[in-house]
Amino acid sequence: MGSISLDEKLRPEFKRQIIGRLKRIEGQARGVCKMVEEDRSCEEVAVQLAALKAAITQVGITFACDHLAECMAMELAAGKELEEVKNRFAKIFSQLT
Repeated sequence: MGSISLDEKLRPEFKRQIIGRLKRIEGQARGVCKMVEEDRSCEEVAVQLAALKAAITQVGITFACDHLAECMAMELAAGKELEEVKNRFAKIFSQLT
């Protein structure tokens, strides 16, 4: 089963939203790195790491709820078997969680 690049399927407004979130996450990660370099307290770093993890999880959930659901619908419309589509969805979704 061939994969299709994200650029071929993502709606432009959804793509902008995901990219925006990922850029904020990138900034958060740089901030945590700076905190570690500055020897900030373990508690402060842990709080920011938890926030970073939550942000990444939220991007994955948003992606799964919107884009992955659309992919499933398109595969079903193209005639793929429901069980095959469900198994593929489950595999991809488990990678996001």
